[in-house]
Amino acid sequence: MAQYFNSRDQKFKSKYGAVEAGSVITFRLLLPDEAGAVTHSASLRMQRDGAENATVVAFSKTTHKEDGHSWWECAYHAEEPGLYWYTFSVDTDYGTAGLYRGAYGNAQFGGLEAAWQLTVYEKGYSTPAELKGGTIYQIFPDRFYCSGTPKEKVPADRELQSWGSTPKWRPNEKGEVLNQDYLGGDLNGIREKLLYLKGLGVSVLYLNPIFEAHSNHRYNTADYSKIDPLLGTEQDFVDLCSAAHKLGMKVILDGVFNHTGDDSIYFNRKGRYPSVGAYQSEDSPYRDWYCFTEWPDKYESWWGFQTLPNVNEGNPEYIDFITGENGIIAKWLRLGADGWRLDVADELPDSFIRKIHDRAKAVKPDAIVLGEVWEDASNKVAYSERRQYLLGHELDSVMNYPFAEAVIDYVRNNNAEAFLERILTITENYPKPVVDILMNLLGTHDTARILTRLAGPSCEYQDREWQSRQVLSADEYEHGIAMEKLAATLQFTLPGIPSIYYGDEIGMQGYKDPFNRCGFTWDSIRTDLQSWYQWLTGLRNACPILKEGQFVPVSGASGCVCYARIDEDHPNVVPHADALVVVANNNPHSVTYHLPPALADVHLLGTSSGGAADHEAVHGGAVEVPPFTCAVLARGDWSAPFFGTVIHKIPAPAKKHHWWNRKPKA
Repeated sequence: MAQYFNSRDQKFKSKYGAVEAGSVITFRLLLPDEAGAVTHSASLRMQRDGAENATVVAFSKTTHKEDGHSWWECAYHAEEPGLYWYTFSVDTDYGTAGLYRGAYGNAQFGGLEAAWQLTVYEKGYSTPAELKGGTIYQIFPDRFYCSGTPKEKVPADRELQSWGSTPKWRPNEKGEVLNQDYLGGDLNGIREKLLYLKGLGVSVLYLNPIFEAHSNHRYNTADYSKIDPLLGTEQDFVDLCSAAHKLGMKVILDGVFNHTGDDSIYFNRKGRYPSVGAYQSEDSPYRDWYCFTEWPDKYESWWGFQTLPNVNEGNPEYIDFITGENGIIAKWLRLGADGWRLDVADELPDSFIRKIHDRAKAVKPDAIVLGEVWEDASNKVAYSERRQYLLGHELDSVMNYPFAEAVIDYVRNNNAEAFLERILTITENYPKPVVDILMNLLGTHDTARILTRLAGPSCEYQDREWQSRQVLSADEYEHGIAMEKLAATLQFTLPGIPSIYYGDEIGMQGYKDPFNRCGFTWDSIRTDLQSWYQWLTGLRNACPILKEGQFVPVSGASGCVCYARIDEDHPNVVPHADALVVVANNNPHSVTYHLPPALADVHLLGTSSGGAADHEAVHGGAVEVPPFTCAVLARGDWSAPFFGTVIHKIPAPAKKHHWWNRKPKA
């Protein structure tokens, strides 16, 4: 059967994926031209999202033929930034029919009448170049490392626990889980461990909230202008950023601007602060920051949690407080931060995000603004509005949950067939400047730890009581280590920037909040897993292709996935061009994988199951991949240092892992 059109093949669409405003795209169709099925005309129907009428562009028939079909082509001028949807109309001897999007970007007559997406972003849209090729490390500050530095002005109601304590999860007498147990991790503790992070290959630190708040997670902000006293002082923050910068690391802060805590200087429901909060008086300067339906006890709150009153991001005073010349965004960037992660970005108005973006770039042009978006951010609809995140002047990047779900689904459920489709959907829909710095995660403070998610039973529909009792068996743990190495290899070699959730690199386990937020087990480290992460970050530092190289799918079937990253100057796989190739075998048996001829001259750099790199290991384009393993292969001068080097040593069987009751080492 002839292929009429494929949006991912540049012989059909001259520019892959999203395009810059002002671009001219050549569309080509391969249509029937035989007796009884002659094509008489064809047209492109391009409709801007939300518009009533489509732009229609006629195709012209060319003189080029192929197997009883003729090539038709037209040029479309993508003038304005926006989200567009397109289909084709074809007039043949059989009548007029629509050509619609089918599986894998292919065209089909009829079917579900789905349209292809075209993202057109602002001309000149760029993202911070220094982040490309890096590695992010996410830290939950209370649980990473305690320096032992004496603290001042810590509220008396803080409940300090020993470092290895299991997080408290049972509700109080009012049925509330207030997260008021603390382990005492602090900013100086992070600074003391910067050399550990540098050795791991980290280039960006992403810190969960550090501002004053009355919970261990600090997403219920009490004062945006102050560091939480249990974490340290403003000077401690300045010192941390300075030390990180000297080691070549950037620092990203968590901005929680959709809501505050009810126990804050702005709302002051509990009367903790001397200020007059919105809850205390209708004459409060903060009254109009919040949306009361019946003052003072009925107000809009985040997902109905009364402890998290929603903020009105359209209020001019609040906008200025956050995004003004001397507002919160500017203050912390000037003190040393290098960017912001916006919590629940889909609940922030586009206009507010633009103001955050513009202020951040005004203070620090290379600052990054990334958002928490769980779905495809290019076509996200939130509160009945199509979002504009990735068109320019909003987000530089997003938390890449679609990639995470693709990797986890493949590794846990062996769904090789769907893996490449899910990756290609994002690379096709997102602007290339965004793709290059996507925050590629496997786990976060909002998910079960990756080791547990891959090797343990699903916690879906299970309550916290059940989750609190679960510990992986010895066999599950060992299988989980292999699975995590496989998943991390995919994570580190896909387009974007991998993000390690603190402790995942040493084999910590745990289900969802709060069991994924235990203290870092400094005296219980799975060293072979940690070494594999170090090898992967070393690969990223050495391989220029991973900064912004093209993603090229090879195959995904029968439990195996193969793809290549190639130099951006070579849009197609050609022999001898620099390349990185990943072959994943998620089967319980070894697989001999035969690479396509254009990639047959690569050398093996290493496998996630351990051992030494061997440049003679690939013969005639065939590579032997052990069970539950990723093989990493390459060609190019940059890869020479990896040949013949030991990746890591597999230690003797680890002692039984209990991830609680541990204390940090100095």
